[in-house]
Amino acid sequence: MTSCCDHQKKPGRDAQQEDSPDQRPIEAPPHDHIDASCCAQAPVAAARLDTSEVEAETVRTSMRITQMDCPTEEALIRKRLDGMAGIKAIEFNLMQQALTVVHAPNALDRILEALRSLGFEPELPDTRGQLGPTTERRQQWWPLALAGVGAIVSEATSWIGLPTWVSAVLAILAVASCGLTTYKKGWVAIRNRNLNINALMSIAVTGAMAIGQWPEAAMVMVLFTVAELIETKSLDRARNAIEGLMKLAPETATVQQGDGSWADIEANIVPIGSLVRVRPGERIGLDGEIVRGSSSVNQAPITGESMPVDKNLGDTVFAGTINESGSFEYRVTAVANNTTLARIIHTVEEAQGAKAPTQRFVDQFARVYTPIVFAIALAVALVPPLFLAGGWQDWIYRALVLLVIACPCALVISTPVTVVSGLAAAARRGILIKGGVYLEEGRKLRWLALDKTGTITHGKPQQTDFELLADMDEKRCRHLVVSLASRSDHPVSQAIARANGDDTGTLDQVDELEALAGRGVRGVIGGKPYWLGNHRLVHELNRCSPKLETRLDQLERQGKTAVLLFDEQQVLALFAVADTVKDSSRAAIAELHRLGVRTVMLTGDNPHTAEAIAQEVGIDEARGNLLPEDKLQVVEGFATEGTVGMVGDGINDAPALARANIGFAMGAMGTDTAIETADVALMDDDLRKIPAFVRLSRATRSVLVQNISLSLGIKAVFLVLTLVGFGTMWMAVFADVGASLLVVGNGLRLLRK
Repeated sequence: MTSCCDHQKKPGRDAQQEDSPDQRPIEAPPHDHIDASCCAQAPVAAARLDTSEVEAETVRTSMRITQMDCPTEEALIRKRLDGMAGIKAIEFNLMQQALTVVHAPNALDRILEALRSLGFEPELPDTRGQLGPTTERRQQWWPLALAGVGAIVSEATSWIGLPTWVSAVLAILAVASCGLTTYKKGWVAIRNRNLNINALMSIAVTGAMAIGQWPEAAMVMVLFTVAELIETKSLDRARNAIEGLMKLAPETATVQQGDGSWADIEANIVPIGSLVRVRPGERIGLDGEIVRGSSSVNQAPITGESMPVDKNLGDTVFAGTINESGSFEYRVTAVANNTTLARIIHTVEEAQGAKAPTQRFVDQFARVYTPIVFAIALAVALVPPLFLAGGWQDWIYRALVLLVIACPCALVISTPVTVVSGLAAAARRGILIKGGVYLEEGRKLRWLALDKTGTITHGKPQQTDFELLADMDEKRCRHLVVSLASRSDHPVSQAIARANGDDTGTLDQVDELEALAGRGVRGVIGGKPYWLGNHRLVHELNRCSPKLETRLDQLERQGKTAVLLFDEQQVLALFAVADTVKDSSRAAIAELHRLGVRTVMLTGDNPHTAEAIAQEVGIDEARGNLLPEDKLQVVEGFATEGTVGMVGDGINDAPALARANIGFAMGAMGTDTAIETADVALMDDDLRKIPAFVRLSRATRSVLVQNISLSLGIKAVFLVLTLVGFGTMWMAVFADVGASLLVVGNGLRLLRK
């Protein structure tokens, strides 16, 4: 993982960040983008965002504020903390109700005091530097019920013509029963010169009572409180979409003790290397490798696979998956907070804190929207009575209605709910997206570059040919090739090592071992240099002959990869391996073409092999004999034609993955370097998840457009109705909070995609 204040890894795109529960120095962010996920305080070397002032040390503190539900609270906190001495940066994660502050070591108490002065109760991390899960708040229903009855009776007394004071008393009772919290929040906002929905609602209700609109004032406050309660519940549902993953891993695991006995102990204290037993039907508590037994495991929570996967000796198992049948023992390979499941949860939480492009635009728009509407409301209240002979009470009432409409809460909350729902929907299906920016970018994908080995093919090639080309002992030749091939993790080298190894397992000492990226390996055995490499390396070292070239061409036209062993004088032996194409690759490429995405295969193998595989799968173009820097150049070239993605699983793919607009890593087989460099990880190495990602991206974009249109459209309609005299205050409440409910519900639909 990158550090929590990492620099931007790709031009024009947000850096992905990771929180740091341990206390250790880290670099300050170059912009106001601090991860709001759970972490403890950590000393950091930080700079002010304008780089005008630098301090030696600051502290990064994350805290949870359960009262922080929507941009209303975010704006209030931001205005209160911005400019405070000792604060370097702040960032919010509304979905996790988390606030992160980078500040001077002695500023924490002042920060907490400032937050409490706004009516918030911040929760700091525990002794392990972690924030607990968010919890749904319980609210007593009887005050709201009493207020509802009071508002209805107040309206009824007004209809039947009872004295005004009866309606007024009932209205005041209703407002006092359910509206004191709104008034308190509104007063805090006004005191801090912030026009949020609570301030606007407080002004509107007070103004309505001042001009004698008692029943309507009471009904508006009741409706507003009910709508706020429903909105909170809806947001809790979106918030808990990811937290449900945390419950997948069991709290205990059956671990072998030092005396050979077995005991159930807490999973979060099981060390790496421990032996764990899993019974049929149990959930697996930690990542590990099977050392005894076999079974069938349901991996849907991690990889999204619909069918159970057979697991045998040496296979990997993941925390949170379900043992369907059989019993087995596995050796733990990752502690509880670093399992694949934990990393998925962390990455998605981190992605929630990074604002997508649409969200950043909406935030900027909202900053000017409320003041403009407030100014319009003020003009409506003053201009007609002063200059157009309008009635004061009528136009003040219209202005109060406009105040209720003025809050952009629905507009601002629509984007994070939609993006988080999309991220959660993807994670549930084994697609790990590292930020909303990539979820939005996926809809624009025009070109997809793919590595061959392990991506399009199974990545487990088998040796098909062996030819001894020099006058030497065959057994000695095989021993040399195994000594070199076994020291490379490339699938082709591993296939050669398996095919030519013997039962003794003894290998020659290889000195000065050197990996030749995209070519092969070099090493010194017994004081003599040897090379094991591909067709390209043979040409670079001038070891190729016309006869050998003809033979290599024959093998390559058959879709086989040729590997040669040679010394300083001659080529000693030729090996050929072939890989099989995944059935899922053919289906994925066909589906991508239907979505309008063109494909190109990039491989270090020879052009003939590349072309043969490409034709078999249906890929548009194939490029062979590519080094890592060549892949990078190809991706850069396609980037000029539109959004380009890159799929890979090896270290040699990392440069191209980093340069692509969207980098896809094969999460199961991919190296850590590829997974961390990429923006999207496919947890079961199934390429069919890429077209699924594109469809989800397009659906997310569609919902975002719908939500923004709904938010602005509803407010525009009620704005016009109010100006022409048909709008009422209770209608304005539905225009504001009702729109919020609509966009939240619409965004949650993505969880079913």
